[in-house]
Amino acid sequence: NGLIHAYSVCGMLRDARKVFDYGPEVDMIAWNCLLRGYAHVRDAGALREFFARMPARDSVSWNTVIAWCVVNGEHEEAVAVFREMLASNECQPDRVTLVSVISAIAYLGALAQGLWAHAYVCRKEIEVDEKLSSALINMYSKCGFIEGSVYVFENSCALRSVDTWNAMLAGFTASGCSERALDLFARMESSGFMPNKITFNSLLNACSHGGFVEEGIGYFERMTNSYSIEPDIAHYGCMVDLFCRAGLFEKAEEMIQMMPMEPDAAVWKALVGACRTYNNFELGKKAGHRLIEAAPNDHAGYVLLSNIYALDGNWKGVHKVRKLMLDCGVQKVPGSSSIELDGVIHEFISGDKSHSRKRDVYEMLSEICQQLKIAGYAPDTSQVLLDIDDEDVKESSLALHSEKLALAFGLISTAPGTPIRIVKNLRVCGDCHNAIKLLSKIYGRCIIVRDANRFHRFREGSCSCGDYW
Repeated sequence: NGLIHAYSVCGMLRDARKVFDYGPEVDMIAWNCLLRGYAHVRDAGALREFFARMPARDSVSWNTVIAWCVVNGEHEEAVAVFREMLASNECQPDRVTLVSVISAIAYLGALAQGLWAHAYVCRKEIEVDEKLSSALINMYSKCGFIEGSVYVFENSCALRSVDTWNAMLAGFTASGCSERALDLFARMESSGFMPNKITFNSLLNACSHGGFVEEGIGYFERMTNSYSIEPDIAHYGCMVDLFCRAGLFEKAEEMIQMMPMEPDAAVWKALVGACRTYNNFELGKKAGHRLIEAAPNDHAGYVLLSNIYALDGNWKGVHKVRKLMLDCGVQKVPGSSSIELDGVIHEFISGDKSHSRKRDVYEMLSEICQQLKIAGYAPDTSQVLLDIDDEDVKESSLALHSEKLALAFGLISTAPGTPIRIVKNLRVCGDCHNAIKLLSKIYGRCIIVRDANRFHRFREGSCSCGDYW
């Protein structure tokens, strides 16, 4: 067992397997050591094959596979393995199991599954420690149910740690509850907890999203003066974003110049995004090129710079950026939107016709477009980044965006008046954002969209982001 463990930790799986195969009779410890070794070197095929071969599996075996799924982005598989664990009756899930599973559910934004997992913790009387408490807080906030996070936080007084406070702060920030985040930080200080870098990252983000410029400057100074925390690239990025969102481009550029390190992609992305919002095209082009230099393999930089050129009507510039993207072998990640119904996640991509209820979805989509026209809504065809003269083609392209398809499915699948929750893998486009605002009023629904940047809570024709995301 010692040899198998040593070889596995060192990534020498062939040697570990030889000891396992040709050594004396092996026990559960040996099986788990080698299983963890396959997980460590991220050999998915060997991990699955070895796990399936195990004559018996304990909680360590199951936890290893579930944790591997989460770490490697296989979140739906993590939940599936957990359900397989329950069905096997080989052993009972423990806190470690639930932390991994709840983290996977948080990523998926699957509230119904999250509620079930929390109920399972309560029903089985699994002891909630700091890690499980933080995981639950994070899960509820990522599922767009911030009051669920608040409930867990307020009922975990004895378990609170800096991580628990940070989870709640991050939840408020991502949900657009900036004032509640600042109030929570004041409570944290008065309770005697020492904030860390993660705390201030959430706090500065809250100030940025809430438009609290002076407060953000104050917290940034207090980091060093009161807590001796040296700002890192993430904190400087938050400050650049803070100034950018307020349209204070000179201050943003000053902050970039005074940074003691090279600006990363997040810094340039904040500047490009603000230039797009405020139509500062010249600065946006310069920042866009710097963004591509900082992250040449990330499609987002090319798309943002292409957006700037397109909005400026410079189609020659758009084609140059796209050629550069092709020459560098960078591919745009396709947009997808998912919605959970009765514990099942339904995913849509732009123009998707693979869903079993595609006929109903497209009929609803047609009704949505008609309702928008009646309400006087004109599609924002500037969001179509193609040199197309036909406005009808552009409008059709916008109507088929994944978030609109997911919304159409939500409207036909849920009871009137109930909230609709959608998870988008990329930033929600401007046209979809404006359309969903109006649709929330037309259909009397609270529509919650989690995109790559933040939460958008649409209600009665307005969005919690204040139209800046």
